[in-house]
Amino acid sequence: MKANDLRQKNEQDLSKELDDLLREQFNLRMQQGTGQLARPDQMKKVRRNIARIKTVLNEKSRTGDAS
Repeated sequence: MKANDLRQKNEQDLSKELDDLLREQFNLRMQQGTGQLARPDQMKKVRRNIARIKTVLNEKSRTGDAS
């Protein structure tokens, strides 16, 4: 997921995607806690994607770009 691709989406789509990623992060944490996490690299990828989306949402709110 690239930041440029995220900037083209509107805030509603970004919020939905953020919710999905937060759920995925929770599920990965539960798997890690029980020792069932097959791919530990997914934790890092999901965490960074969450940060990207939050950054783009913050940029949009600062500029007032609601599209």
